[in-house]
Amino acid sequence: MTSQLLAAPRTHSRILGVGVHRPRRVVTNREICEWIDSTEEWIVDRSGIHYRRFAEKDETLDVMAVSAARRALQHAGVGAAQVDCVVLASMSNLVQTPPLAVRVADDLGAVRAGAFDVSAACAGFCHALAIAGDMVSTGQARHVLVIGAERMTDIVDPADRSIAFLFADGAGAVLVGPSDVPGIGPVVRGADGSSREALRMNTSWGAFRGDPTLPPPMMKMDGRRVFRWAVEHMVPAGRRALELAGVTADDLAAFIPHQANLRMIEILAARLKLPGHVSVADDIAHSGNTSAASIPLAMEALLSGGRAPHGGMALLMGFGAGLNYAGQVVLLP
Repeated sequence: MTSQLLAAPRTHSRILGVGVHRPRRVVTNREICEWIDSTEEWIVDRSGIHYRRFAEKDETLDVMAVSAARRALQHAGVGAAQVDCVVLASMSNLVQTPPLAVRVADDLGAVRAGAFDVSAACAGFCHALAIAGDMVSTGQARHVLVIGAERMTDIVDPADRSIAFLFADGAGAVLVGPSDVPGIGPVVRGADGSSREALRMNTSWGAFRGDPTLPPPMMKMDGRRVFRWAVEHMVPAGRRALELAGVTADDLAAFIPHQANLRMIEILAARLKLPGHVSVADDIAHSGNTSAASIPLAMEALLSGGRAPHGGMALLMGFGAGLNYAGQVVLLP
């Protein structure tokens, strides 16, 4: 039995298609300044964000996730009935059970698919992508949908000057399937629990239920601490991802990090010594920080805007609450 398991055939995996859902409502910095004591210029200088999108009431997490997933399937030319598993990354799902992925699979018509959620904040998409790639390459599945979906406006206090201008809503999805060549490189993962207080919820739902006079659970962030941590840890992690994939920065067509802060992204790109031909994702300028949805949203923006070639090589890096991270080199769909 053991020898048969070890002898199971392996293949390669890659991203076959990408799709996104960008909420209808565009929120400018001028509007944000109606809620917090700030200026439009300060927000752009601090974060690089010019506007972001907030979900309307009918744009629930499952609605946005299904919308993005359908577009990814259409891009790949694969029907929902061919999906073997749905892996959904989100940190803003307020319904603990059943898993959101189960509802999404059902709404898509992926009736024979397994489905489960991943909770790893802004690194969730890269963690989920690694799982999907392994499922396909080991023969556990042929097609796996990976979705990042967030309504960050549900868990951010709009009057909190430190983060209200940063976070936004949206969903992005990719379909992972078999490939003749390696299309998803080895994942690099890490976590620093000693820094977990830098990005957290202010209280638990249990505490709030016990004393409703408390403020409801909302995100709190020490932005400077997160900024320093990301710059310190993501550069060596990115280099390690390139090394494990057997490539160099010269081989890249794009760098698609989590869209946390434009200044941070520019520093990471500079310290990774990316050559001039590498397109650096800057979707945060028009989408804000969408946590687990930010990387697929940024990927689609680069491809649809012609700034990265289909089939080109990209370095993905997700990082956030925990503080944790995950990243890998991929071939773009």
